[in-house]
Amino acid sequence: MTFSPADSLRQHGIQATAQRLAVLRAVSNRPHITADDVAEIAAIQIGTISRQAVYDALGVLVDKGLIRRIQPVGSAARYEGRVDDNHHHLICRECGRVVDVDCAVGAAPCLTAADDMGYEIDEAEVAYWGRCPECLSEEQESTLVDSSTRPRQDRWSAATQEISNIQPAKK
Repeated sequence: MTFSPADSLRQHGIQATAQRLAVLRAVSNRPHITADDVAEIAAIQIGTISRQAVYDALGVLVDKGLIRRIQPVGSAARYEGRVDDNHHHLICRECGRVVDVDCAVGAAPCLTAADDMGYEIDEAEVAYWGRCPECLSEEQESTLVDSSTRPRQDRWSAATQEISNIQPAKK
């Protein structure tokens, strides 16, 4: 049985406001999204929303377990709707792309601490760092082509373009 976003909010004791619904939809439709990107998408969906309303909604949704907040070192916080498991992330050192990766071995928490020091461990948060296939491919291309004649591709522009292509929700 699947629940509508409004039903999910109510089931968790959260009032279903237009702002919260827009934030939940933005996070659900675009994994590893930043708060700034959530604000832009939500504004397209509902017309106007303050940054504070976005941050408040994100905080409530994280607190109630409807979304997950991750913050890779050196990066803005990111939000995702995949909360039903203990998965990890692959992060590209060059472009900042973040993708999900399932646990390495066994059931949650996936890793066993050498010494739990009396803690009852129920989750492991792991980030794998490296370079994504696109950045590796771009590096290989740049060795074949003189990089001074090829304009640098703004990797973040793809995300910006994606946001600008989102259509407002029909009323």
